[in-house]
Amino acid sequence: MNTTAMDCPQPRQTARFYQALLGGTLTPEEEDADWIDLDDPSGRRILSFQRAEDYVAPTWPDNSVPLQMHIDIRVAGYDESEPTIFAAGGRLLDDSDEHPNFRVYADPIGRPFCLVLS
Repeated sequence: MNTTAMDCPQPRQTARFYQALLGGTLTPEEEDADWIDLDDPSGRRILSFQRAEDYVAPTWPDNSVPLQMHIDIRVAGYDESEPTIFAAGGRLLDDSDEHPNFRVYADPIGRPFCLVLS
C-alpha cells in the first residue's frame, strides 16, 4: 500500500488536525507513538505522520525552507471547510483574487496546504 508520510514534531496532534478535515480513524491509539496512520472508514490509508524532532516548517511562499510536500483538498465551497480548519488550529495564508479556485492555509505546525474548489 502506498501512503504519504508527513514529518512532524508531534504525530498525534498533527494527525488530529487532518482527521478533523478529512475524517477517518487514527492508529495506533498510543498518545506518544512515533508513527500515526489516518485511515478512511473503509480502512484505506489517507496519510501517515512520523515524528521528526528537528522538524522546521516550510517558509512558503519564499521557500528558504522548501515545502517538502503539498496537499490539495477538494471542496465544494470554502464556507463549509474554513470553520473546521480554524477550529482545529489552522490559519489562512492566501486567499488572493488572483487564484479564485484555491486558497492556501497552514496546519498548526506551519505546513501549507490548499483547499481547491471542485
